[in-house]
Amino acid sequence: MNKLRRALLAGALLAAAGAPALAAAPLVIGFAQAGGDSAWRNANSASIKAAAALDGITLKFTDAGPGPDSQARQIAALRSFIAQKVDLIAFAPSADAGWTAVLREAKAAGIPVIVTGHALAPAEIDLYAAFLGSDYAEQGRRAGRWLAARAAAPGAAPHIAALHGPASGIAAPRSAELHSATELRIAELQGAPDAPATLARSKGFAQAIAAHPRLRLMQTQSGASSRAGGRQAMAAWLKAGQRIDALYAHSDELALGAIDAIEEAGLKPGRDVVVISIGGSRGAFEAMAAGKLSATVESSPLLGPQLMELARDVAAGRRVPKWVATAEALFPAGAAADELARRRY
Repeated sequence: MNKLRRALLAGALLAAAGAPALAAAPLVIGFAQAGGDSAWRNANSASIKAAAALDGITLKFTDAGPGPDSQARQIAALRSFIAQKVDLIAFAPSADAGWTAVLREAKAAGIPVIVTGHALAPAEIDLYAAFLGSDYAEQGRRAGRWLAARAAAPGAAPHIAALHGPASGIAAPRSAELHSATELRIAELQGAPDAPATLARSKGFAQAIAAHPRLRLMQTQSGASSRAGGRQAMAAWLKAGQRIDALYAHSDELALGAIDAIEEAGLKPGRDVVVISIGGSRGAFEAMAAGKLSATVESSPLLGPQLMELARDVAAGRRVPKWVATAEALFPAGAAADELARRRY
């Protein structure tokens, strides 16, 4: 038997014995970030990059940057990923609609797409494999449930002092009027008018407090989710002499602005006015540690680990839910000190 025949026979025997196959090529994902220099967006990008590296996934990452051309740059990035024949595309849309053409191109190329952060218009739902993002209505329900639970004082009428149990880490208010109030007057600072997040957060909150007749939503205000907007709205309410026992704000920045106005009016945020926000940013935890913010509902940017797990399932052809909710929680003020050091945004 010559050397060539011996080599061929040896190879055949190894294969028959189950010799290790060559390692599979790493999954290649193209991710197009919406852009925008914010702590939330930066943490989102960092989470995705870190999770991909930890999971052995090859990540092709682009950032559309801010400005009116952000969506056009994202679409160009998606087409580039299609041309590169990546295994899967994911992106954080900078607009709710306008993706139909490029999503159809990805589908024609056999490349599945995952949408993250913000859901697309219903007309485009059949063009992507899955959406990974927050349940905005549940965020509102969490805020409402927290408020309702602390407003319920067994054997007595709900009053503002009942919002501050031992676990809250906040002292009871000094105002006798608030202490004896038979109803809790709530103001709501919303985000952008008619935005899906705004509508869902309002609806969820209303659902959660509906069974508690003494929790009364007295006024709402829509606007940009900015600190200046929150300060202006709260200052106007207080200047008009309206009694506000609790404030539900759709963003941390709105809440922090409202806190500024409460203090300027000579009141104590977290004592005379209970404030709960949606966001879970470092600024919110600092305000809770200072006793000014009562609770925050997380709207987490740290999607990386969930995205990589979902991407592997989609790429493998496994059945996945159309909507995978982001892992999030509510944090009361009492948890702020321990959690603050771990906040990454």
